[in-house]
Amino acid sequence: MYPKFSNVGPAAFLVGALTLTHVVTATPFSPPRQKNIGTSDDAAAASSSSQAASNQERRDAVKQAFQISWDGYYKYAFPHDSLRPVTNSYEDDRNGWGASAIDAFSTAIVMRNWPVINQILAYVPEIDFTRTSSEISLFETTIRYLGGLLSAYDLLTTPPLYAQAKAANPDIFHNSTSSQTATDAILAQAIRLADALSVAFDTPSGIPDNNLIFDPVAGPKRTGSQTNGIATIGTLVLEWTRLSDITGNSTYAQLAQRAESFLLNPQPPQIAEPFPGLLGTNVNITSGLFVDSSGGWGGGTDSFYEYLIKMYLYDPDRFGLYRDRWILAADSSIQYVASHPTTRPDLTFLGGWEGPRGNTTLRFSSGHLDCFDGGNFILGGLTLSNKKYLDFGLELVKSCAETYSATATGIGPELFSWQDNRTPLNATNNRGPPSAEQKAFYEKNGFWITNEQYVLRPEVIESMYYAWRATKDEKYREWAWAAFKAINTTTRAGSGYSSVANVNKVGGGSKTDFQESFWFAEVLKYCWLIFQDEDDPWQVKADQTNEFVYNTECHPIRLAKGHETQPSSSSSSSDGGYGSADGRKDNEQQPRGRPGVWKHGDDGSWSDRKEKRFAGPRYA
Repeated sequence: MYPKFSNVGPAAFLVGALTLTHVVTATPFSPPRQKNIGTSDDAAAASSSSQAASNQERRDAVKQAFQISWDGYYKYAFPHDSLRPVTNSYEDDRNGWGASAIDAFSTAIVMRNWPVINQILAYVPEIDFTRTSSEISLFETTIRYLGGLLSAYDLLTTPPLYAQAKAANPDIFHNSTSSQTATDAILAQAIRLADALSVAFDTPSGIPDNNLIFDPVAGPKRTGSQTNGIATIGTLVLEWTRLSDITGNSTYAQLAQRAESFLLNPQPPQIAEPFPGLLGTNVNITSGLFVDSSGGWGGGTDSFYEYLIKMYLYDPDRFGLYRDRWILAADSSIQYVASHPTTRPDLTFLGGWEGPRGNTTLRFSSGHLDCFDGGNFILGGLTLSNKKYLDFGLELVKSCAETYSATATGIGPELFSWQDNRTPLNATNNRGPPSAEQKAFYEKNGFWITNEQYVLRPEVIESMYYAWRATKDEKYREWAWAAFKAINTTTRAGSGYSSVANVNKVGGGSKTDFQESFWFAEVLKYCWLIFQDEDDPWQVKADQTNEFVYNTECHPIRLAKGHETQPSSSSSSSDGGYGSADGRKDNEQQPRGRPGVWKHGDDGSWSDRKEKRFAGPRYA
């Protein structure tokens, strides 16, 4: 296990972990920390602790944490968005449509928690996605609500799981003679939501406005934003393409893919692309041109890069260009951006960058959000059969695990910085820790904390999951178990689990009284999956026999029909898997229900584009 937990055996913790109705406390961590966590001692600890606490017991602990979280939410917050567990109240932070219920949906399904599944199934048809009193984020609504609904649809229509659902609870589909009644309701709500959101794309360029208002009289409308970021533009394409592939209505995919095209061919290159494949952040909605050169693998940019390789995994025949752009970004990240702290050169982090091509400055800071990068590189290495990406991903996973083992709680901070060992120490972008306390922390751990919060984020455990699936090295399970124990110990509060103010204080400092919806969708699901022995179809497969890909909210999306295994030879063609403008090879007939990829210029004039886009789903 990672070293901070070397004095807390899994068996000792298990009593608390399996009795989660009480707050679990742990002995403060005091032994010296070993410098490299991937050692033979680490493997021996993994073998010993595995005997003390079986994966079944660990799954039971995770499942009980889910149940506590759900019961508190359902009692005090449902059908609102999020639970405030300390005060037993709620907050509608995601438009009041029950974000926690929809984010919990796919997790309940993979856990086969039929009572919770039934509760959510009964609720889904009642949601009115056309009414809300708060501003809507296209990005957040897509990854949480649309992604959650599509994932539930895909999972519940997977034959083995559907059969198990019927066997476990004959009433799960409301005793209907039609086995599709419940799933039809899920899909119908996904369509209604996408139809309402589609107004976001009604811009001169087709790049969406991320901020919307659903006016009770005038209907959905844009807020008039001037720019949008690459994450909020580039993290729509999986969900919207999947909706098209399920329904046969190509409009949804065309909207998202058209917006994505401005990121696949970023302009002007000098500003948009400081390094090959690595972009700035903000794009002008009217012109489609980038307006800055600042970027990284963190918030505001992260999931754009994440989805490039995931779209290729989703359908290699249609999304070869996405693969090519991910390879560019990955190679540039390794060559130009990868950084090693002066005090811990064994660690590897990806920082950020700013400034146009030829005059770009690196930024040696990162955070919890960025730590998805290890898992993404591992997925890229598996998907492309490329050991370079896999090995680099494992280095990132190890380094992010160290941010957990270094703190008083055993949980990594929201943000952190370091000094790069290849940049002059007197450089303006490479200054040291600002205080003596932070300097001492940096000397020992290779980073200093710049934001101490933990808001129930999943990214470090997410990357541990991918590392486990790729290598089957038990140490990654031990690291994840240590992380789960620390999170359970520190964040358990009142009727659920709460964000905390300071991971470097025993107990996490103050509880901030908020249980994020992604706690259900991501943290608990990744913890469950990593201890799952059964090779369920939604698990990541190292042998390239994947049937699902995870959206950025950890909702499993079924791969495009006929492409669940190896990519066909057409995906390696020089045109990136594309032939004619509609995504077909010149001699290939377009399969029914499988629209091609939108390419820049396909839609003719501006007026033609607008007419084609918005004669689509809302009025079809």
